[in-house]
Amino acid sequence: MDEIIIKQKLLDNFLKYISIPSQSNESNRKIPSSKGQLTLAKILYDDLYSLGIEDVSLNDYGVVQAHIPSNIDTKDKYPSIGWVCHLDTVDVGLSEVVNPRIVKNYDGGDIILNKEKDIKISPIEDENILAYVGDDIVVTDGNSVLGADNKAAIANVMTAVSYIVENPNLKHGDIYLAFVPDEEIGLRGVRKIEFSKFNVDFAYTIDCCKLGELVYETFNAASGKLKITGVSAHPMNSKSNLVNPIMVAHDFIAMLDRSKMPENTEGREGYIWVTDIHSNVLDLSLNFNIRDHDRDNFEKSKKYLMNIVEYLRKKYEKAKIEIEIEDVYRNICDCIDDENVLAIEKLKEAYTCLGIEPEIIPMRGGTDGSYLSTRNILTPNYFTGALNFHSNKEYLPMNSFYKSFLVTLELMIIKDRCYE
Repeated sequence: MDEIIIKQKLLDNFLKYISIPSQSNESNRKIPSSKGQLTLAKILYDDLYSLGIEDVSLNDYGVVQAHIPSNIDTKDKYPSIGWVCHLDTVDVGLSEVVNPRIVKNYDGGDIILNKEKDIKISPIEDENILAYVGDDIVVTDGNSVLGADNKAAIANVMTAVSYIVENPNLKHGDIYLAFVPDEEIGLRGVRKIEFSKFNVDFAYTIDCCKLGELVYETFNAASGKLKITGVSAHPMNSKSNLVNPIMVAHDFIAMLDRSKMPENTEGREGYIWVTDIHSNVLDLSLNFNIRDHDRDNFEKSKKYLMNIVEYLRKKYEKAKIEIEIEDVYRNICDCIDDENVLAIEKLKEAYTCLGIEPEIIPMRGGTDGSYLSTRNILTPNYFTGALNFHSNKEYLPMNSFYKSFLVTLELMIIKDRCYE
């Protein structure tokens, strides 16, 4: 395998896919929530078909699926494995247009992203960057996220599949692919996979950070909405009449534990996060997220919010106060059993084969695998190599990107030294 050629293919694929704006739109309940995701889906469909893969489909929800049949004599010798990547990039208020730049042979100094806006990646603020001195690094122009989350994964998988198709002497089991929309807004798209076409023993996502990170523990997650209808009145006669929904919401927020908010928690500590508020003098809506690795604590947090609302209903009898809480995904770890643990074992085995030291982390987030695992498809997660997701300072070191590709290839192919 020629490392230089593979790196160039990875880079070319990555630059191709990030050139297509595909931010998801949380306010649009349609799947996919943005036209760009469907555009990208159609390109992936064409790319797969052009490789000679005949079993490719694109459904009305923008989900692209493909199957590369096993080329070994006895199919039960090797598990059927799937890869799931998401088409959308996150909307954090930045431009949806990505203008990437490749920093060649990084020298350890500041990387100027945008001189006019004084946006830079500095080792003083981000010491992680020093691990990539001498590497080529893909960065933004400071106006957008890079989109390595999750287009580095898409490029990774597409490059690996292309390599396998071009080298038919490489033995592999059944390989299934699914490219899904709207992961960033509640794992909506993964639910639209046609599972009759995704006949896997287990699957993987590549939706994680730096070299070596390996995840099979995620948050339990719920999203919620608080709706308050107050009582409007003119200030001249508002005493004992006016119920200001903003002040009711203020009481709700004030009763939350500040030590259990995102800015004050880490590791396996859970949180409640008020994400946005929309209000006028009569009506208010407040959105929040609940996250916790521990299932019991997760349920306690939901109950705690319900109790706050009951208290506020008694305090503000004239107001109408409603709360809705919906589970979004579960902790992957809670879905592991004696049979599906093979997915984790094979991933660790691939790391060992490549001399990569695994860094097993409790992920403070979730992936499409969090949903898939609840459907008896255990789906661990491994690194793309990129850092600073959801930020205009997101960057992708090429050596780490290449190592991520090698993990994918190691999982796909059957080799004597790794397969028993």
